[in-house]
Amino acid sequence: MKLNYFKSRLFLRYMSSYLLILLVPLICLTLLIYNNAASNLRAEIEQSHLNQLLQTETIVNSHMKQLNDISSHAAYDERLARYRVHDPYYVLEATDALKLYKATSPIIGEMFLYYHGDSNIYSTDGMNSLEVFSGTFNFRNWSTDSIVEDLNGLRYATMRPADLFNRKPGFNQSMLAYLVPITPNSPTPHGTLMYLIKESELTGLIDSILGNYQGSSYIVDSGGRILAANNNREDELPGGELQRLVSLEPGIHSVQLNGVAHSVVSVKSDQNGWQYVTLMPSSQFFSNVLHIRSFIILLFSAVVLLGALFALLLARRQYHPIFSLFEFANSKYREEQPAGGAPSPGNELERIRSALQEYSDRADLQEPYARNHLLLMLLRHGNVSSLPPYLLQTLDVSFNRNRHFAMLIGRQDGAEEHENVQEWQAMQQLLSEVEFPEYDARVYCVELPKPDQIALIVSFGTLECMEEQRQFRGIVQAAHDLLHADYQLHPAVGVGTCYDNPDRLNQSFIEACSAYESRLSPGNGSITYFSKLPAVSDEACWMPKNVLLMLAQSLKQGNREVAEQTVQEAVDYLRTPELSVKFVRYISVDMVNTIVKTAIEAGVEHVSAKLPVQLVFTSLDELYRHCLNLIAHVCEQVEWKEEKEARSLMDQIIQYIDAHYMDHSLSLEEISYNYSISMSYFSRSFKEKVGINFVQYVWQKRMAAVITDLTTTNDPLKDIIQRVGYLDTPNFIRRFKKETGHTPGQYRKLFSGGNGGR
Repeated sequence: MKLNYFKSRLFLRYMSSYLLILLVPLICLTLLIYNNAASNLRAEIEQSHLNQLLQTETIVNSHMKQLNDISSHAAYDERLARYRVHDPYYVLEATDALKLYKATSPIIGEMFLYYHGDSNIYSTDGMNSLEVFSGTFNFRNWSTDSIVEDLNGLRYATMRPADLFNRKPGFNQSMLAYLVPITPNSPTPHGTLMYLIKESELTGLIDSILGNYQGSSYIVDSGGRILAANNNREDELPGGELQRLVSLEPGIHSVQLNGVAHSVVSVKSDQNGWQYVTLMPSSQFFSNVLHIRSFIILLFSAVVLLGALFALLLARRQYHPIFSLFEFANSKYREEQPAGGAPSPGNELERIRSALQEYSDRADLQEPYARNHLLLMLLRHGNVSSLPPYLLQTLDVSFNRNRHFAMLIGRQDGAEEHENVQEWQAMQQLLSEVEFPEYDARVYCVELPKPDQIALIVSFGTLECMEEQRQFRGIVQAAHDLLHADYQLHPAVGVGTCYDNPDRLNQSFIEACSAYESRLSPGNGSITYFSKLPAVSDEACWMPKNVLLMLAQSLKQGNREVAEQTVQEAVDYLRTPELSVKFVRYISVDMVNTIVKTAIEAGVEHVSAKLPVQLVFTSLDELYRHCLNLIAHVCEQVEWKEEKEARSLMDQIIQYIDAHYMDHSLSLEEISYNYSISMSYFSRSFKEKVGINFVQYVWQKRMAAVITDLTTTNDPLKDIIQRVGYLDTPNFIRRFKKETGHTPGQYRKLFSGGNGGR
């Protein structure tokens, strides 16, 4: 169905807003342009030309003054004296001096020094005879004889007009020659400095004066000769007309040239008498004014239509993504729409807001599961520093304090499985939000796969007014007392070691598990610290018991990193010089036996194939390598076994759901209880296995059963709905129509094929 934009009040508001935004400034700007264009266009252009000519004059005068200053300095430079340049020893010095003078001015293309009556001429490239100079430097309109004559007979500074200059075969360049007698202003000069200047150095200053207008720009010397010109007119200006322009006083003039009115702007230099002139037909001013006037007339006649078109395009562009969001929100909106009715006009943003609120609520519901999964991964693998900060911030998890440890809390042994289930879940919720400000501590609760155990991650900052060990024990006791005071629970607690790096939380968790399993008084609110477990055996020289406990616990959990670290600590202990070789061998066997025993208890297969042929190791390094091989095999098998058991468990749960989905009492709590698995772990694992969550899966099964009964039987709708385990019939009908587009009764009539329906 094609979208009708004009039925939406939101779209009309967008369009009217854009129309006003476009039209009001456009009309005001157009009127302003029209009122000022006709009166100011010519004055602005002519004044611009005048200003640019004055600027050009200033620049050229500064360049010419610089050349005269160079000539004055060169005339009195001993390095350029006649007797020194003729001396083969000093001629190189003169060449270097000419190079320095050339470098002081950006417009000098080449610089020559000539002394009257001399057979040689000197340049920045060195000394050349006049014959070589004549054969190398050729001007089209300035013969070699004339050059030599001018070099010998010049009495005052002269600028020759631009002429084609050929220094290399096939390479022509337009150059101006500026000849200055030395000493300057002397009645009897003894030499001449000749500067070659590219015509582009001067034309570059006047190229941009006219802009896009037709006309010409000239630089004319005091004798009326054109030194440089930029002509973009279609016809050339006769010489007599040019002389007429030169004779005009500096300023802005209107003249008739060949019967055509022209605007002339002229500037004359007081320094050297040169004149700078721009010439352009005056008709261009009027044609531009007429063009603007025509544009204004057309603009006033089309402004409403054009503005409306722009407003329509912009409004459609702005409204289209909003409408797409509105359609999505409307399709997901919980409330049922009237049959055949269209969305109410003008409420698109409100409907989008409602949908966003709904999805935000759903995200809030899923956040605890995501947070628990993240914390569970930290307990298993550590590596907090590898997590992106935005993920921790989103899930409201922070490890900005400097001390961290893990605790394991379990229910009392021997308690009935049904007992205190709600209290246990409420306790998890309580601990997930608890803080102990007096200890600067933050507690995160982690639901473990076992339903009778939870873990706590504690981060705290050390206080100057309290010893760290006292603060550590105070936090543990405060958590225990909180459970006892609010819920009358007396759980057993295992506490791991406190570390300054959150990346070692996995090691602290394994220590907490070891302490929990090694507690002397099971249940009844016991607290067991890993650090307080007996560190040594009855024999003073035997392997510390806590090392073997850590090794066994890390293998049970498949944590290879912690297991390898524990073996490294054990091997380091065996390196102590106090131990005899006999004790080292016995302790080595004990460590290998611990690995093998734990592997067998965990159900790991093919352990014997990984054992060494004999348990006598030639070195501790060999022992370390064999232990690492065993650990790698055991941890790999434990992880594989856990994944296999999880898949098998999910398969069993899915079979159970398929068999009992019609039971209205089927719930997450029931399945969690029946299979001794935590609800969050089951919910997460089920979605990974099936692709949808538990509620959606049950709903799809019930929908399929209802559709089958609707199309194959004549049973009353209410009986069918209740038979599949859905007690709220009106709510089911609404959801059914939302998914299929039809009520159950309509669906039966359309798809029963004549076998059912009433």
